[in-house]
Amino acid sequence: MVLIGMLHHRKHPDMVKKAYPFAAVAKMEGIDFIYFTFNDIDFEGEIVNGWIYEKGEWVQTEKKIPKVIINSCNPKNEEHSLILRRLKTTAVFTSFSVGNKYKVYNKVKKAETFASYLIPSKTIQHSNDLLSFLESHHAAVMKPVSGNRGRRIFFIKKTNEGYQWTDGSITHVFDKKELTAAISQPLEEQRYLLQPYIECKTKSGLTYDFRLHVQKNGNGQWEITLIYPRISGNTRMVSNISSGGYRGELIPFLKDEFQQDYRKMKKNLETFALSFAAHLDTLYENPFDELGIDVGIDHQQKLWLFEVNWRPGAKNREFQVAKRLIPYCRFLAEMNE
Repeated sequence: MVLIGMLHHRKHPDMVKKAYPFAAVAKMEGIDFIYFTFNDIDFEGEIVNGWIYEKGEWVQTEKKIPKVIINSCNPKNEEHSLILRRLKTTAVFTSFSVGNKYKVYNKVKKAETFASYLIPSKTIQHSNDLLSFLESHHAAVMKPVSGNRGRRIFFIKKTNEGYQWTDGSITHVFDKKELTAAISQPLEEQRYLLQPYIECKTKSGLTYDFRLHVQKNGNGQWEITLIYPRISGNTRMVSNISSGGYRGELIPFLKDEFQQDYRKMKKNLETFALSFAAHLDTLYENPFDELGIDVGIDHQQKLWLFEVNWRPGAKNREFQVAKRLIPYCRFLAEMNE
């Protein structure tokens, strides 16, 4: 029987919401499943001292180091990183990083096939980069190169009064000197991308985007887990749920916003989700198991790629994720026998 492991840094599977759905689906699929931590591995004995789910409870037991491991968390320290590197020599991992926003942007741009969906982007080094950018663009967005869950994203617009600077729900009007000062602190803290602002708003003026959550199934093929709009809950210009937005239902939202075109828009989103995921897979050395693709649609109904996440959130749909992930793990095991 195939043995699948879930590696996490939390000591007990009850502390990880995904663990039970993964174990339950594995049971239904006739697959052995064990939860273990970085401290539970005995490389010399080639075993893990982890937890299996039996008769309604988690039971501690020993198993061989699994051939397929759901690497559902990042290493906390150098020791964890060393353990991961050692595990990779004998086991197949399910998840691999896409890298930061700029890496994804450059890969997609170079490959050309989906380059028309990219928002032109450049790294910003100094306030002068922004000032010159605003000479040729009506408005700009500054966002961290590495994902930040919708936080620390700034919107800048040149007006007759000066420069309109929006941070969250707060807007200031700066002169050139004040704008330079406002930019300096975030640039010292992390790297930023500069992009023209793509307006993606509902009829009522709320900012929104779409999350396209896709996964590979038991045949190694991409499937859509869920597509939903993320809508800003107030005057904020970001729709990320962790930054105050909320999740809407796809069909009612499309009907409200696109009326008779809603079927076409739904089809466009579905087609893009599957075709882009398959394309991105070809640009990296290691295959992906799931992706969260964030896209926007402007007033001309053009689709724009905002961001790609390799570990998309799955709150309240853990079983949906498990129903594809566990069979995909079996697929990986069979492919690597």
